[in-house]
Amino acid sequence: MNTAQVAPDMNSILVLGGTGFVGRAVCECLVERSRGGGRVVVPTRRLQHGLHLRSLPTLELVQADVHDDAQLERLVAGADAVINLVAILHGSRAAFDAVHIELPRRLARACQAAGVRRLVHISAVGVGPGAPSHYLRSKTAGEAVLHAAGLDLTVLRPSVIFGADDEFLNLFARLQRLAPFMPLAGGQARFQPVWVQDVAGAVVRCLDRTDTLGKTYELVGPTVYTLSELVRLAGRWSGHERPQLPLPMAVGRLQALAMEWLPGQPLMSRDNLASMAVPNVASGTLPGLAELGIRAAALEAVAPGYLGAEPGRARFGRWRAGAGRE
Repeated sequence: MNTAQVAPDMNSILVLGGTGFVGRAVCECLVERSRGGGRVVVPTRRLQHGLHLRSLPTLELVQADVHDDAQLERLVAGADAVINLVAILHGSRAAFDAVHIELPRRLARACQAAGVRRLVHISAVGVGPGAPSHYLRSKTAGEAVLHAAGLDLTVLRPSVIFGADDEFLNLFARLQRLAPFMPLAGGQARFQPVWVQDVAGAVVRCLDRTDTLGKTYELVGPTVYTLSELVRLAGRWSGHERPQLPLPMAVGRLQALAMEWLPGQPLMSRDNLASMAVPNVASGTLPGLAELGIRAAALEAVAPGYLGAEPGRARFGRWRAGAGRE
């Protein structure tokens, strides 16, 4: 790497959303990056949500509500840079706006007040004016809020993210273990899945390189799949491939509406279906993983290892090696 591109030392990093699926991978990369030095701060409303992070050296788990202005300002004041990973996939329009627009607005104000300029923000492939879902529209507005704040901003737009603890391929694998067939709406929707470890690596590289300031990167894997193909692969790799029953989109919306009324997080919502109207693939007009020096891992090299029958963390070494990480 050209030394002119290396950012000044950033020894204190605040990670919002660090206890989630992507956040765990990002925190591991940040701790490895620091190699015993520096400080990674991860706020969470409930400390038990982050117990899995406590074994990471140099990581500090703190109880705080990042949606509270005063608490957020105190957190940001001690940081050299901030990484924002907070996002939701399901919820009302008000919920999407609170997480994807109001939180970035609060974060921008806190950064300006504390004099913290560096921010890496996770958005999503498919954002843009006129997006068909509340999820994508709120993500679009959140990006605009941060760009208007005049910070040293880098935006990352990943496609659907896969990995050992994902709620995408694992969900379709679980459903096929239970059901004799898979009713599926939007089967021709297109995705370009990206490995969570590649996303985490991109976050850290953006943090450390000044040539990423002001840029937006699309993070995608090497292959485009339809939703139907991904469901089939999830079933095959888990040993429970089931026949698919294609549903008309109108029927799919009724099915999603019914799921929204069930307790807990819905498996699919009408907003999710609306999002799938936009191809979840790279536009080809923005830089990506290759420009960050990362060779995207293939889905076939990683997913069979964690969807298969091999239990626990014993499987991790195999899928890391298969992805060329060892």
